[in-house]
Amino acid sequence: MRISKPFFRWNPGDANLVSILSLVGVLPILLSCGKSENETIKPEIRSITESVYASGIVKAVDQYEAFTSASGPIQEIFVKEGDTVDIETPILAVFSEREKLSRESAELARSFADQQANQSRIRDLELSIELAKSKMKNDSLLYLRQKNLWSKGIGTAVELEQRQLAYQTSKSSYESSLLRYRELKREVEFNSKSASKTLDISKVLESEYILKSKIKGKIYAILKEKGEMVTAQIPLAVLGSTDKFLMELQVDEYDISKVLPGQRVMVSMDSYNGEVFEAKVTQVYPIMDSKSKSFTVEAEFLKNPPRLYPNLTLEANIITDIKEKTLVIPRNYLINDERVITENGDTLLVKVGIKDYQFAEILEGLDEKTTLIKPLK
Repeated sequence: MRISKPFFRWNPGDANLVSILSLVGVLPILLSCGKSENETIKPEIRSITESVYASGIVKAVDQYEAFTSASGPIQEIFVKEGDTVDIETPILAVFSEREKLSRESAELARSFADQQANQSRIRDLELSIELAKSKMKNDSLLYLRQKNLWSKGIGTAVELEQRQLAYQTSKSSYESSLLRYRELKREVEFNSKSASKTLDISKVLESEYILKSKIKGKIYAILKEKGEMVTAQIPLAVLGSTDKFLMELQVDEYDISKVLPGQRVMVSMDSYNGEVFEAKVTQVYPIMDSKSKSFTVEAEFLKNPPRLYPNLTLEANIITDIKEKTLVIPRNYLINDERVITENGDTLLVKVGIKDYQFAEILEGLDEKTTLIKPLK
């Protein structure tokens, strides 16, 4: 007991023997009272478990918020909350007159550029080629006939030159028709492919206005209603696995070095008051959230509770170490986690091992026979 002020004042001028004897008698009693208030214990052999505290929520496996890259009012909602969906199942549609008109325009362009639609132009050139070829053959025969006559002295040089010129002209016309035919074929083929690609792009852009499921699972939430305006930054739905769940835990940066995949986790939830469920750590994400100064750790239940829902809150203890039959003392008997006080008032330096909320393992410095005093706060 610490006495901060004297509880009486003694003046030598009026003191007597009784007062002095009284004072002498009171002091031992006060000292003995202070000493008796100190609690004493001895170290004991028992098991101790070290764990890391974490808080978090339940999430469905593959749970995600669905966004669309489109902007506009919601035209139609195709599902309701609780429905199960497959991959590519439409969830809702966002209205866009512009994309609809763009797709229709691309369809018209493809129809115009289609090879089948251009067969008349191709056939027209094919007929021109046949005609030019026939004329070239005819002019070639006339030229050869005139040339033979000229070799026999029949005819004039002017007639021979005219036949030769006619043949060369028809030959050039035939070759030109062939070139135009090849160019038209290439142009029609290119325009057809280009129009098809443009139509495909328009369909993709239009399909972005229809939000589709990326997984086979359940619709847990529809976050908007028909007619509401949406943008690419607004989540529209929450989807996830139908019956598979995991836990997303937040672990303080001071404890994360102790957490490893495979460690056991003891979980309690407000929705199952008084019950404890076992789980195991499956993944430790290696980046810290700079705002909360915590790391994200995923764990899965060894046996699922009867019913689970996304975003249920939970508290967990991740078991990082277990010692069986080791020397322990209560943590409140430690000074700065390194010293203890014996019943004689001596201060001993000890080596501490693992700790839980109540006890600390003592590796060196004490034995079961040492009596310790609880330090005064």
